[in-house]
Amino acid sequence: MDKQTQTDIEAAVFRRLLEHLNERKDVQNIDLMNLAGFCRNCLSKWYSAAAQERGESVDYEQARELVYGEPYSDWKKKYQKEASAEQLAAFEQSQQK
Repeated sequence: MDKQTQTDIEAAVFRRLLEHLNERKDVQNIDLMNLAGFCRNCLSKWYSAAAQERGESVDYEQARELVYGEPYSDWKKKYQKEASAEQLAAFEQSQQK
């Protein structure tokens, strides 16, 4: 497989991941962090960093809007729930590893 095809496939997979996360708004970021060690905010940070590495200016808030599909503040009001004590404990435990 040539490099451009690989890049195209990787981009398609990333878009599908964002679609999947958009379809699963019930899955909170803390759940993602506890299970996978990354969340939508991590994707936003990685997106911004990758853009910067390539000489493009995409700040964190712009990247968040790309990942969340709307301004983060709007998404947070609509979908983010307060983390439970169990979720917070699991997060703390995962940070100690």
